[in-house]
Order: sequence, then structure tokens, then C-alpha cells
Amino acid sequence: MNKPQALVPIEKRTDPSDLPPVKSGLKVHALSRDAQRSSVNWVVLGFMLLFHLGAIAALFFFSWPALAVAVVLHVIAINAGIGMGYHRLLTHRGYQVAKWLEYLLAVCATLSLEGGPVVWVATHRIHHQLTDRPGDPHSPREGGWWSHAGWVIYGAGANEEPLLLAKYAPDLVKDAFYRWLNRFHWVPLTLLALALLAVGGWPMVLWGIFFRVTLGLHATWLVNSATHMWGSRRFATRDDSRNNWWVALLSGGEGWHNNHHAHPISARHGLVWYEFDVNYYGIWVMGQLGLARRINTEPWPPKAN
Repeated sequence: MNKPQALVPIEKRTDPSDLPPVKSGLKVHALSRDAQRSSVNWVVLGFMLLFHLGAIAALFFFSWPALAVAVVLHVIAINAGIGMGYHRLLTHRGYQVAKWLEYLLAVCATLSLEGGPVVWVATHRIHHQLTDRPGDPHSPREGGWWSHAGWVIYGAGANEEPLLLAKYAPDLVKDAFYRWLNRFHWVPLTLLALALLAVGGWPMVLWGIFFRVTLGLHATWLVNSATHMWGSRRFATRDDSRNNWWVALLSGGEGWHNNHHAHPISARHGLVWYEFDVNYYGIWVMGQLGLARRINTEPWPPKAN
């Protein structure tokens, strides 16, 4: 059981799993499979089918420039945007940057088609508080497929839970830019698609948008599913989190998930030399350039008292 805490700003908390229990009226189980599976989100399902079909079509319009654009945009959207931005910065506050850079990383994250910052952050903080327990939005205990993609295409998710958003992402809800970006998160990706169409035609759009986004979605979803089913456990956490090397390779280091659940605010997930963590390397570089400060890292082996 989580111990109730005094209410302090979310950015000053050390572990989203230690958020105080949700009071009556805030439906903490609203994101569980039982609550969400009753209705298909046809808009989301339609876009998922469209993007997967576009990814397949891209294979018939291959070009090296288009592939290069897809790789660069993948790094911008998944590594810089999702891993360094939405996850390690906005959700866990594992380090600090100037507000303009924080906003830029959030815009980069929207290029992944993973939704707006308020919903993404709130959903992930709920996941940490209720990991692999009733109310976890995407636990494999409710089915491997559910934890991978089912939770995305069923129900409305946190979008229709304003009380949960206010509870779990108050730091973002009070920010006008994040409220706007959460509502219009599709705008940057749409503008990018139009730019690629103008510059390189449909092959550039198929690779830089459809193929790249589909690959990035599955890389992120594998963190939710595979790293709670397969891999090793360095720490005896109270959940099913695992360290999974191949998910880490696909996601830029997010696959060292047991490390992360044991030390959520650490900006470094790969704790030893062979645990490749490109997202942390990016944060480290920003620190060396003076763009990032107060970077939290968990020492390994632990320092002796």
C-alpha cells in the first residue's frame, strides 16, 4: 500500500509511485482494461490501420534519402521527444532544462503520434503508482496484447478523465503551452507531413511519416508489454518490470525497465557499461553543453554508507 503524503508539487516528488492515493470521486481504475474495453475507439483504430498500411506501402517506394530522413526523424521523435522529453524530463523530472528547450522536446515527442504531453505524462505516472495492479493502464497481467496496443485502441483513455489529469499532471495542466499542445498535438506531425510531401513527394511521406511512426509506436509499446514479461530483474521491485536488452536497443535505453522502476527519477536507465542507453547519452551531452542541469543518476554499484 502507498502511504499518504502531504501534497507537494509534482516536480518535487521523488517517485511517481509514491503519489497519494486517489480520493473518492477520482476514478483511479478508470484506465483499467475492465473500464476501457467496452468500446472501440474507432478514430484511433482507423489511424492505426492507416499508418500500418502506409508502413507496408513504404517498402515498395524505397530510397536511401527517404530512409535517412526516417532515421533522423525517429531519433528526434522517439529518442529526444519521447525518451528524453515526455518520459525522463516531463514525467519523472530526472533533470532540468530551460523552458524553451523543455517545450521543444515536447513538440518533438508529438511527432511520434503518441498523443499530447498532459495525457502521456498522467498515464505514465498512474502506471508507476499502480504498476501491474488494478488500475494500471497497460499491464500484461490483463493480457499481453492489451499491454502492447489494446489499451490504445479501446476506450478514450485519460483524455476523458479531467480529474485524473489534474491529479497526476498538475504541473503540465497549469501551463498554457502544454494545454494547447495536448489539444493540438497532431498539428506538428501534420505540418511535417506536408513539408515532406512538398520536398520529396510520397516516398518521403511514406518513410518519414508512416513507416517511421509505426516503428516508433511499437518500440514504445514494447516497453509497456515486453519489459513486463521477459528479461532479467536486478532489483526486487513490487511489480513485474524486467531489463530487456533488445527492447532497450529499439527504444534507446527504455528497455532497462527494472532499473527504471527501481529508480524512477534517475535520468540514466542503463546502470552498467553494457546497458546501452542512448537517451541518457543525449541528456549527458546536453549537460556537457550547459543545456541540462541537476541530472539525477543512480550510482551502480551503490555507494557504501
